[in-house]
Amino acid sequence: MLGKAACLVALCALGVAVYLLPSPIDPKPHVLKGPPPALEGPLAVNTRLQKGRRVFTGKLHGPESFTADQDGNVYTGTVDGKLWRIGPDDTLTLITQMGRDIPECGSSPDYEPVCGRPHGVRLDRRGQLIVADSYLGLHSVDPQTGQKTLLLANSEGADGRPFAFLNGLEISPQTGLVYFTDSSSRWGRRHVKLEVIELNALGRLLTYDPESGRVAVLLDSLYMPNGLALSPDEDFLLLAETSIGRILRFWLKGPKAGTKEVVLDNMIGYPDNIRLSASGDAFLVGITTPRFRKLLPPFLDVIAPYPALKRFLAKMVPLGWYNVLLPRHAMVLELALDGRLQGSHHDPDGTVTRAVSDVFQNPRGGRTYLGSTDQPYLVVLDGWQS
Repeated sequence: MLGKAACLVALCALGVAVYLLPSPIDPKPHVLKGPPPALEGPLAVNTRLQKGRRVFTGKLHGPESFTADQDGNVYTGTVDGKLWRIGPDDTLTLITQMGRDIPECGSSPDYEPVCGRPHGVRLDRRGQLIVADSYLGLHSVDPQTGQKTLLLANSEGADGRPFAFLNGLEISPQTGLVYFTDSSSRWGRRHVKLEVIELNALGRLLTYDPESGRVAVLLDSLYMPNGLALSPDEDFLLLAETSIGRILRFWLKGPKAGTKEVVLDNMIGYPDNIRLSASGDAFLVGITTPRFRKLLPPFLDVIAPYPALKRFLAKMVPLGWYNVLLPRHAMVLELALDGRLQGSHHDPDGTVTRAVSDVFQNPRGGRTYLGSTDQPYLVVLDGWQS
């Protein structure tokens, strides 16, 4: 009896200790719009993404975002802080290291603040790469020499608030203005799972003017703003709010200029980057994690309304363990220019890829590149079926 009592006391003490432990997150209740949409109609499952092939296995780890020059060279950044050029003949050339080049780069997310983590990558009108490094800020990089120029440090931020998680990037061909997102003012990229679980609204959409160096906030209080894409006429841009599975349209011109509206809500997955197709008649959305019911409802749907449960999980469950909950089902959504869902592309069992961060169609060469946040390869499709 004494032994059982001692065990009971020990368990109670452990429970109290766990309860008193501070949680790293401060979540609020959130009620989703409804259950995920059915996999039917434009969302019907297919195997189109399985026509792709893996390249640079073990050499490119987490090629997140892409851009291409007039010669067909493609540029991307990886989890080890490196920026790469992929030639039309599939040659791979290192351009530069965004941060310090140490042996530990790429071995753990904990080294990303030191090594750098290039996310959004675009070419400006002068042929220079503009890179949104999640930790180190906006940079201009000479694609030939690798020379880096810091344009805007995370510590500078905007309106007195530093950046913590620079992410999406787009450049206006008309004005040269750089549009970019800061996904959170609290969590860095290496803590993205806490950002998603907490479900806060600490993200911003901003612009950087390369001529004046001026930074402006276009939208505040966003839920993990991520990828963005300008419309062909640049009258609006689409913006992904990843953590709540939503896409917004922000008007840049016309009577609605300066306002936002919801284009897609209660999505089938969590949107990452958004790109204009090579033909210019559709937007392509990479889904970083699908959201649909298999044996159980989606994990994030289940915990969304319960802040106490979220605080407990953040205290007790190592971040890496959440990966076992992620379905191995890659998906790309195809949207009409008005934002209407018109099709989808799947790899339903993760044969070629299990998640998609970016869908980039190189106008020179006809290839489609599928990015990822952490997979140790790049996926290329030589054709695209709309």
